[in-house]
Amino acid sequence: QVQLRESGGGLVQAGGSLRLSCAASGRPFSNYAMGWFRQAPGKEREFVAGVSRSGSSTFYADSVKGRFTISRSNAENTVYLQMNGLKPEDTAVYYCAAGNSVYYTARIPNGYNYWGQGTRVTVSS
Repeated sequence: QVQLRESGGGLVQAGGSLRLSCAASGRPFSNYAMGWFRQAPGKEREFVAGVSRSGSSTFYADSVKGRFTISRSNAENTVYLQMNGLKPEDTAVYYCAAGNSVYYTARIPNGYNYWGQGTRVTVSS
């Protein structure tokens, strides 16, 4: 019903920046709170950031607060994650997620209905 496609991942040196994008198709984009999660090898998927349906409110994991910025353009059906000051521990596959029945502050993956296939971010020392 909703398809999500991430892009923008890659290899970057510590201290550098990347901008991830997630393009949505299918249901009206504004019906969904959107979130970014990440998963490193051997680790559980963890919450990174969330944005409300209107884009007016954001919420961040403590580990990325002050470095990452989530935003959305409902006109473009796209959610973004601007990542600055990247650290090696940020290395992971990053997933965007859409939830029609959760608030943007939801940190549990099971609360989201739809997921992209992920984009890999590697931060070198």
